[in-house]
Amino acid sequence: MACPFYKLLLFVALLILQVIATCKATLITNHDEQDKDGRLTISSSVDWEAAFDPPNLNMDMSTVRNVTVRIDHIKPTDLDDIRTIQLRSEREHVAWVENGTIVIEPLVASTAYNGSFNIVANFLGQTKLFVELVRKNGSTERIKSSTLPVTVIRPERVIDHVFTGSVILLISILYINFGAALDVGALKQIARRPIGPVIGFVCQFVFMPLLSYGLGHLLFPDNYELQLGLFFTGVSPAGGASNIWTVALGGNLTLSIAMTTISTLAAFGMMPLWIFTLGRTIFQRANLVVPYSRIAYTAVGLIVPISAGLLIQRYCPRFSRLLVRILKPMSVILILFIVIFAIVTNLYLFELFSWQIIVAGLGLPWIGYCFGFLASHLMRLPLADSLAISVETGIQNTGIAIFLLRFALEQPAADLTTVMPVSNAIMTPLPLLLLLIGLRLHARTKRRAENSLIPKTETDPVVAAS
Repeated sequence: MACPFYKLLLFVALLILQVIATCKATLITNHDEQDKDGRLTISSSVDWEAAFDPPNLNMDMSTVRNVTVRIDHIKPTDLDDIRTIQLRSEREHVAWVENGTIVIEPLVASTAYNGSFNIVANFLGQTKLFVELVRKNGSTERIKSSTLPVTVIRPERVIDHVFTGSVILLISILYINFGAALDVGALKQIARRPIGPVIGFVCQFVFMPLLSYGLGHLLFPDNYELQLGLFFTGVSPAGGASNIWTVALGGNLTLSIAMTTISTLAAFGMMPLWIFTLGRTIFQRANLVVPYSRIAYTAVGLIVPISAGLLIQRYCPRFSRLLVRILKPMSVILILFIVIFAIVTNLYLFELFSWQIIVAGLGLPWIGYCFGFLASHLMRLPLADSLAISVETGIQNTGIAIFLLRFALEQPAADLTTVMPVSNAIMTPLPLLLLLIGLRLHARTKRRAENSLIPKTETDPVVAAS
């Protein structure tokens, strides 16, 4: 067994190095691009300074606000080589300027320019307004001044509060059931032969977080909200639906339940660990504050329903057995409800869907399936165990990811990041469904072939009639 174990360690090490190298190359590229943009920003040949009133702008979607712009230190000679002056937005799909052309007359150039503009909030997100000079030769440059940060959010709705409350309630119920179904004796048995669970743990909490981090940088180099959403999905524990799919595909159900148990318990430590270390780099580039207290409170808050479930198991065994019987269907129903409710209440998410989001939603679970199967195959585990580890690796608990994102982040980041776990939840079952259909067709074809090889006897009514 030592040889396959060393092969697995070597494979994991090489894969981790590859992901780190990819992330590092992406970061260097982004840093170089930012430096280049910085040189363009500060290379303005004029000494103008722009100021905005208000200095920060918070807007609801589909609203219009008026902004005053003041430009000082204008010299008449500065206007000789300038074709136009414009007030622009860095991300015009978030907010844009109505008629952003700035007209400066030479007679008033020696004093200062004052003008007002309408800003249209188009979609969720953050952007910055800046003053841009267009030279007669076609080159552009920003003037040396402060920018105007603009944040666009959704107006609060009653259904949003209903969704938030339902997520809290349903996740609490799910964890109470999990605590009631927790078999401490089975965990002791697993500890005596932990090969499968150890492979599952490495796949779930080492490979998947690194994969989600690398995919995020590769597919969304300039969109830090989507990077966060994908990363939170990657560090989540295994989903409750993994046990159902394991049974459907003929995997080892006992191993699947054991890995789900270990994954859920380990998530209390592993999720904050990844978010506060590797995830902090995404927060820093997004200019977001890492919500240490919110994430910690959320993780601790999930311990309460599990503890309640353990108490029910200890003091109300009959009620505990009832909860155990309904745990599996309830897990699937609750996760589906959270995802579907998130889609229905946030239909705007589909406006964000792009080929990158679809590829990320497909890539995270599909690569997870393949890696889990290959890792267990290298360890020479039985096919049923390999299927269980593969399914457990690829299926993430998107309900937990949505729960964390909604409560850990401020708006509009909480809304923007939700698109990734929703995309992941939609794409995750597709390869498993195709595999299940393929296995069913193969089994039916095999049965037909075997039946056709059975010789007919005289007792066969068809033979007797002839």
